[in-house]
Amino acid sequence: MTQQALIAGGGIGGLAAALSSARAGWDVRLYERAPVFSEVGAGIQLGPNVVRVLHNWGLADGLARVAAFPRQLEVRSAISGQTLGRLRLGEVMVQRYGAPYVTVHRADLHALLLSAVQRAGVTLKLNHTLSRFTQDVNTVTVQSGDDPPVEAEVLVGADGLWSPVRQWLLGDGPPRSIGHLAYRALVRQADLPQTLRSLDVTAWLGPRLHVVQYPVHGGEWLNLVAIAQGSAPGELDNWDRGTEAQDLLSALTGTCVTLQNLVRAIPAWRLWALCDRPPMQGAHEHARGRVALLGDAAHPMRPYLAQGAGMAIEDAAELGRVLAQALDPAFDVPTLLNRYALNRWQRNALVQKRAIRNGQIFHADGMVRWGRDMSMKLLGERLLDVPWLYGGP
Repeated sequence: MTQQALIAGGGIGGLAAALSSARAGWDVRLYERAPVFSEVGAGIQLGPNVVRVLHNWGLADGLARVAAFPRQLEVRSAISGQTLGRLRLGEVMVQRYGAPYVTVHRADLHALLLSAVQRAGVTLKLNHTLSRFTQDVNTVTVQSGDDPPVEAEVLVGADGLWSPVRQWLLGDGPPRSIGHLAYRALVRQADLPQTLRSLDVTAWLGPRLHVVQYPVHGGEWLNLVAIAQGSAPGELDNWDRGTEAQDLLSALTGTCVTLQNLVRAIPAWRLWALCDRPPMQGAHEHARGRVALLGDAAHPMRPYLAQGAGMAIEDAAELGRVLAQALDPAFDVPTLLNRYALNRWQRNALVQKRAIRNGQIFHADGMVRWGRDMSMKLLGERLLDVPWLYGGP
């Protein structure tokens, strides 16, 4: 008999969980509180560890149509503009890790996953907000508004940073502000001066801030994110708002002309206040009974390792792998979800910790910044490559 999985959340993590569960042979119903599917934000970077998963799901051709394939990651000083180090991407990543390093607009990846979910026969419930769940030994039951309760074998909370499912399951309060602000923008490359266009990933490192740029939409657009230390404006859950370039330029005082010219060339910026949670402490934060957490609902992380969406997709792949074993009567669902949690929490905790450390390194000043720059110049690719991440899980 087909078993049913309920997914809370229709973002990248939720769609990935729905697709992986459907591929494992489950009947899947996905609940999204918004009336239409959409994806806010801008670009994301996907390392070969994540691209391998998407390829295994049969999405290689679709991803190739919408993604960009940068040739290198270049790290530069935001103060002098000098190149500090380079990491070869392109075919080098394919040879080392079996898949390329890609950059893609969030909406393009979201649309790719949504199309795959629809082909897989997932039931999509838009404009449905879950109000609670209960679970017992045999089932988990969810309530959505005035609709009749729905029973299933599994509930997956993939409902993001402010996850209600997490609060019902763990009751550990809201995420924490990290005191960093993210300025994000997209611009058509054809609208930029030739000298400011790029098909590479470039990270500019400066005191208390850094800026990352890379191509999306097949290279036609340039995505930029600048992260500076500062206080969150207003309520943390009202995190997406327009802002003026002048606010960012004030944070960039003392940086090189090239970087400031790039910022001035962008007509519109959005502002986010960044939040996270402490690194995971155990498998109990990933799953309890018949309820599992995935992606930002389980392990929101700082963006300094470019793995937030990646870890959600890895979670989804592992979830599908364990759920495929549910056809074997030797396994019960809570045991399988506990296996999912045991197999994921330590890697996610490590990525969370390394992202925190990277942020400290990126924003360093004084002698620490000098030591970082010298190490980058001496070690270059050996310092920038991340085999434990790109070669896993």
